Amino acid sequence: MTEYIRSRAPLRIGIGGGGTDVDPYASKKGGCVFNTTINKYAYCTLTPRNDKIMNVHSLYYGRYQVPLNGGPLEFDGNMDLIKAVVNHFELKQGFDMMVHSDVPAGSGLGGSSTLMVSIVSAVANWMNFEMDKYEMAKLAYTLEREDIGLTGGKQDQYAAVFGGFNFLEIDMNGVRVKPVHIDEDIVSELQCRSLLCYTGVSRDSASIINTQVESFEKGFNEKALDESKRLAKEIGKSIQAGDIEKAGRLLDESWSYKKQFSSNVSNRHIDEFYNVAISNGAIGGKVSGAGGGGFMYYICEYDKKAQVAQELQKHGVLITDFMFDPKGVTSWRNNND
Repeated sequence: MTEYIRSRAPLRIGIGGGGTDVDPYASKKGGCVFNTTINKYAYCTLTPRNDKIMNVHSLYYGRYQVPLNGGPLEFDGNMDLIKAVVNHFELKQGFDMMVHSDVPAGSGLGGSSTLMVSIVSAVANWMNFEMDKYEMAKLAYTLEREDIGLTGGKQDQYAAVFGGFNFLEIDMNGVRVKPVHIDEDIVSELQCRSLLCYTGVSRDSASIINTQVESFEKGFNEKALDESKRLAKEIGKSIQAGDIEKAGRLLDESWSYKKQFSSNVSNRHIDEFYNVAISNGAIGGKVSGAGGGGFMYYICEYDKKAQVAQELQKHGVLITDFMFDPKGVTSWRNNND
């Protein structure tokens, strides 16, 4: 009988305020993000071994094997997320691990951070190591951003751990998660008017974020970040109040500011897709994540979602079915008889 541990963490759509969770802006002025998790996931399956070999299979990055001989594993760009978790928990026993995600890398839905949360959850379950939600999210953030040194903001790990609609307030003291309780009818209406689509273009979020940071340090995009933070709060409140029309208009305004974060946030193709969507019944939209490609999210007129989808498909955009998911990361054990 083989026992294995599985975990599943939800990906997120950053609806408003994305970018204000990135330092130095977040620490200096305080950031605010409004986001929600969806039923697209990053998965991890861990099967203990009877030796000291770490054997990893990623459906995206391939296979990797290394002995756990007592010392910390070196970061070299190959399975670094898993290595960071192994180093933190000082794992000595070998294991097989399979990781995969429902969306491709560079999608803008917080993929790498969500996968990190999934890995942490599975290993913590295996080690019988208890953490509360804040501890797990902070650990995932620290391992990815500080230990490995991957560039990014602070919203993704907390979204994946907590799940649901949340305001995330970020400053020099850390992250505070404020759940946004939305009436079920309003969530259903928002669901029916929301469109998620894949542009077909993967992008390097780190390079986009680096140009955003450089621009902030030169004083070029501070007002745009300030406005994006303000609009995140207004979008969240509008949705909570059931005014989805207003939320869509605010989303459109927010996108105009997000494009000012960096010259790499949008491009000719994204602008074309956005204009097609708006001219066919979308009220507002944005690129999810840092920008440059990946997924785009729209709020549509109550009777125009199908038309928007149809026209976008004519331009090569892939429409992605999804549902909002109120639950955060979960892990469980099973026996393979």
